[in-house]
Amino acid sequence: MSTAVEAIYIFNQNHHCILEHVYRSRPPPPHAILPLYQRQTIPRPSVIHLPDVNPPTVLFSLLHANLLFLSTASTDVEPLFILEFLHRIIDVFEEFIGAPLLANKIESSYDVVAQLLGEMCDAGSVCNTEPNALRDDVDIPGWMDKLLVGVGLPGNPPGSLSTGGHKQHLQLNPSTTGPAIPWRRANVRHTSNELYVDILETLNVTLAPSGRPLAAIANGSIAFTSRISGVPDLLLTLSASGGKIGLEKAIELPVFHPCVRLARWKERPGELSFIPPDGKFVLAGYEVNLMPSIHDLKSWSNANLQLPASVEVLKSLGQNGADFEIRLAIHNTFPGSAPALQTQRPAFGSRGSGTSTPVFGNNSNAGPTLQDVVVTVPIPDGVRSVIDLRASRGEAYFTASESLVEWRLPTKAAASPGTATLRCTVVGPVADEDTDGMVNGFHSDPTSGDYDEQQDTYQSSAPQPIKAPKPRDKQDAQDPKQVQLNAPLMPSSAALSFTVKGWLASGIKVDGLVIDSRRSKGLGEGVKPYKGVKYLTASRKGIETRC
Repeated sequence: MSTAVEAIYIFNQNHHCILEHVYRSRPPPPHAILPLYQRQTIPRPSVIHLPDVNPPTVLFSLLHANLLFLSTASTDVEPLFILEFLHRIIDVFEEFIGAPLLANKIESSYDVVAQLLGEMCDAGSVCNTEPNALRDDVDIPGWMDKLLVGVGLPGNPPGSLSTGGHKQHLQLNPSTTGPAIPWRRANVRHTSNELYVDILETLNVTLAPSGRPLAAIANGSIAFTSRISGVPDLLLTLSASGGKIGLEKAIELPVFHPCVRLARWKERPGELSFIPPDGKFVLAGYEVNLMPSIHDLKSWSNANLQLPASVEVLKSLGQNGADFEIRLAIHNTFPGSAPALQTQRPAFGSRGSGTSTPVFGNNSNAGPTLQDVVVTVPIPDGVRSVIDLRASRGEAYFTASESLVEWRLPTKAAASPGTATLRCTVVGPVADEDTDGMVNGFHSDPTSGDYDEQQDTYQSSAPQPIKAPKPRDKQDAQDPKQVQLNAPLMPSSAALSFTVKGWLASGIKVDGLVIDSRRSKGLGEGVKPYKGVKYLTASRKGIETRC
């Protein structure tokens, strides 16, 4: 199975091809590939087999920032290899021409884009995809070149120190040439030396109607920002409850940046030894199984899953069974988090140069907080509208175009523990006031076609007595027939979204970040980098409660 890339096509949001780069073979043109891609049903898969094309072709697709990236392959290739290459192209483009990635940026910077595509892949073989290494090979025009080209003069005037001339000068001087590290630029210099660690975990939890967890996974990523001179050699130490055994059980299926020394991790789990690239990059990724043990499942509670909030759905309420209620339980308990006054974490950085920093900002004593709480309730297609939305906290609204009920709680409302409720009424194809056996105020018999003429109609002028409203929550007065008719209109699930700063669901923490002075080069004596760490747990409709 080969790993050759045949062509790259980029389309804008109007489905116009703004870039076509062919590496090898004679792939189908973009105007022939796009209709075959659009013919697929939404959501379109990332890998599509096109048997009608001669020769039969496999199409790889990726959507990013309203841009469509397509790649073709007429031979057997590794699908993940091609998709990963498309992701690398997006990362490199954002690094060189700026994020967010827009169509006009690609068109106006075609000279840089063409160099990048040529350096990243040669005749279909992927060569170099590290942004730091590409900066030494790709000439980026400076402001003087752009000014001269804008007035109609050629760029790179004689006597000017252009980017290419500066690189040639560094290459001719062996004393200034750094070590050959693919992911780090040579001769890196920074006036302020800084190191930042950001750990983000995304929750994916599915709960049964009884509240029993069916699946609970946290996908984590360790983002690292390095702005430090020379070639530093770093050691990042992670910990979890239970020591090394607990860390091995917590972190499953880890993936690392090429700069990480795998032998050190296998020998001592939790220790990441690496020479970082310059700038921001993803150091590692992992997966954590949050499912409690079989013993804990028998006495399940939200504390077992370490969830700061949970959702419960009650449906078929009210006299006609047309109401449903969402109950949001806010616990604001963060197992494993330090007390609010101990967020300074003096242990972080105590074994290396520099000083430790608070988890969030400078001199911040605030503990973990629940923010951006949103409850999303999908509504069946048969519902015309959702009316009478009554929320005890926050605001709720119904979007008919998306058939969704969204309930948003501000940060202040989500700060206090307790239970918040949302009561809604659905309106189906037939209005609630129209009941069987009544046609415009007349009692009728559908079998015989007769109706009662003595029944008062809307034309009656006699005043009608006002009846006291019946309580909506009274379940013993429900009409079983109406409840059965409205049952298909009830929601079947609810999704919870939130973010928590300063806390991780897996309990993983950073114990230290040490600079090995013996292995590091070019840092300088007495330099103490500023170090910082942040934790963030997010659920983007990741906690789903079925009902």
